[in-house]
Amino acid sequence: MKAQFLRRIAALALLGGMACAAQAHTGHSAGSLMQGLTHPFGFDHLLAMVAVGVWSVSVLPAHKVWQGPALFMLVLAVSAALGMMGLTLPYLEHMVSLSVILFGAMLLLARSAPVNKGRSGFVRRLSAMPATVGLGLIAAAASLHGLAHGAETPASGFAGYAVGFLATTALLHVSGVGVGLSIRRWLAQRSHLALGSLGAALGIAGIWLFGQLAA
Repeated sequence: MKAQFLRRIAALALLGGMACAAQAHTGHSAGSLMQGLTHPFGFDHLLAMVAVGVWSVSVLPAHKVWQGPALFMLVLAVSAALGMMGLTLPYLEHMVSLSVILFGAMLLLARSAPVNKGRSGFVRRLSAMPATVGLGLIAAAASLHGLAHGAETPASGFAGYAVGFLATTALLHVSGVGVGLSIRRWLAQRSHLALGSLGAALGIAGIWLFGQLAA
């Protein structure tokens, strides 16, 4: 079961790589591709995208773990296109930093969803916040990150840039899934402490990022 959903999530990264290969034959600027590949490594984007993978493993049933990363990438791509066309929101960067705090809170809540070690192998749903609500919050956060990506589209073109940031986003999601699986495997008895610590760290990082923008 684990191998199955890992293959599904890894496929997101592979699709990005295949798209990169296609772009190499269309004359799009390599510069825009490289800008896209590096843009998600901004501290706020990186933390949020890794958190999506961790949350998905910690909350969603094993056969649905791919839904968190896939939803984030879909909304990210659509909102980035809108951002490229000029759509924006007031204090967008501030809201992006607040999304890191949001993901920290989601991981703190995920402590109440321990792994079901029965035959089903499923992860129990959050009692305080249904998984569907969490997915909705992921979509909302992805829209903010997408608008921020789109607003910084290079003059050399959107296509290569989009391929780049989607490929990197997929890899960051896979990294988050790996962290979540490691917590489940190696810290099974203390997973609530590990998730709580990660959530608190994300919250602190988000507050710091917000403070830097507000200063």
